[in-house]
Amino acid sequence: MSISEEFQANIEALPNILQRKYALLRDLDKSLQEIQRQNEQRCEQEIDDMKRGIKSGNITPNSSLLKFSDDALDEQKHAIRIADEKVALAVQAYDLVDAHIQQLDQYLKKFDEDLRRERDTMAASGTSPTLDNNVKAGRSGETSNRGRKKTRLATATAAASASATAAAAAATAANSTSMELDLPVDPNEPTYCFCNQVSYGEMVACDNPDCKIEWFHYGCVGLKEQPKGKWYCSDCVGTQRRRKTR
Repeated sequence: MSISEEFQANIEALPNILQRKYALLRDLDKSLQEIQRQNEQRCEQEIDDMKRGIKSGNITPNSSLLKFSDDALDEQKHAIRIADEKVALAVQAYDLVDAHIQQLDQYLKKFDEDLRRERDTMAASGTSPTLDNNVKAGRSGETSNRGRKKTRLATATAAASASATAAAAAATAANSTSMELDLPVDPNEPTYCFCNQVSYGEMVACDNPDCKIEWFHYGCVGLKEQPKGKWYCSDCVGTQRRRKTR
């Protein structure tokens, strides 16, 4: 089983798991809102009763004696328990997605190591390594880092297609809860492209081996599909033109 197939097999259950968690979050949110509404009505009624009792002289205006009923306090405690359950579910959902992201990072690292090992073996035997059909062949004499870079698109594309269903289901379920989970971005995640953002979606590699950025998001460079032949970013195209005019 290939790396992308192994990751796809592991991620197939993710959408259903997230959908169940978000559905439970939605149910808890409805219950919490109902309890809060009932408690507000009860507390307002009790406050009105206290005011009338003080005016009529039946209740002494002593703040130490004025308090809500046990039923009102129990409702507030119940609301706090439901809120804690919502937080726990949100943390579980985040940890689950984060675990798959870390797993994908490990698969990409293993893929790079296997490819480098294969390339070194082929170089020692004097034969050319066999490249996957969706990976562009690099130029002769490219560095090992450049060779790894050319295979990143094929790996990322395979992983993206495997996680597309998960992302769509998670986004739909998240919207239905009327809640936003503020998920932090890993500060160690490398950034790419003119936008200086992390890797996401489909990306294209600049064929200039000296390109400082190397990888670009399709949308940032106006691409909708994999370019045919060699492709250069606008910075490298400008550099090549200036060299020719000299």
